[in-house]
Amino acid sequence: MSVRELVVLGTASQVPTRHRNHNGYLLRWDGEGILFDPGEGTQRQMLRAGVAAHDLNRICVTHFHGDHCLGLAGVIQRVNLDKVPHEITAHYPRSGQRFFDRLRYATAYRETVALTEAPVDTDGPLARTPGYTLEARKLSHPVEAYGYRLVEPDGRRMLPDRLAAHGIKGPDVGRIQREGTLGGVPLEEVSEVRRGQRFAFVMDTRLCDGVYALAEGSDMLVIESTFLDEDEELAVDFGHLTAGQAARVARETGVRHLVLTHFSQRYPEPEEFERQARAAGYEGELTVARDLQRVALPKRR
Repeated sequence: MSVRELVVLGTASQVPTRHRNHNGYLLRWDGEGILFDPGEGTQRQMLRAGVAAHDLNRICVTHFHGDHCLGLAGVIQRVNLDKVPHEITAHYPRSGQRFFDRLRYATAYRETVALTEAPVDTDGPLARTPGYTLEARKLSHPVEAYGYRLVEPDGRRMLPDRLAAHGIKGPDVGRIQREGTLGGVPLEEVSEVRRGQRFAFVMDTRLCDGVYALAEGSDMLVIESTFLDEDEELAVDFGHLTAGQAARVARETGVRHLVLTHFSQRYPEPEEFERQARAAGYEGELTVARDLQRVALPKRR
């Protein structure tokens, strides 16, 4: 049975707090695991959340500020210690190659895993698999940063009433799916397009075109909301978003489930983030992320 869910490993911006670890997010997408922005302490949070090194297939780093990457050293050494049998691919801004190199080889260890480096330096697709296309878009932050987006290919949903009307049943259902036609009946006559799911991950950034491109039509948008709306000037100065800004992006781009995260330590209680997001007019599913929380992607429409 396929599982598509977000496992929240940490939700703090800049520094951890007593209740929030540095950033860390694992997306379970069917049989794959994609780890986003492993900040300091991610290896321990994985243990607490029941996430194993063997669960990882990709690591995606948005940028090289410490709260988004200091956990790389521990995670990389752990996958080697556990001798993960499959290849793991790492995506990160090419401009930060020296930082990735330092973190990958921060201390001595025995390399046992094929870790493929696939740095990002432009907008567009990064990888294509049968289950998704991974894309990147540049964001607006004091250091080069990219957001990520998974897009599942569209499929087709078979329509039982139309199949029955044409007398198509049993093995012939699979045959028409494979061949596109059966006895003069085209596949389009007995099915409809099933839109592929979309997941977007947007961290440290001001409002920019990349934010909207990543969020457009997403089933789930995980997005930073470092500041509350009254501190919007600070957000702009430091290259971040407020809760209201993130929610307006979600409203304007048709996001089904909005996940707010990356909270400044100046806000000890999360309730105000939800209130401001609703005040901005977002009416879809809304989660103010907590460490170790699991958030399922919405069911298909």
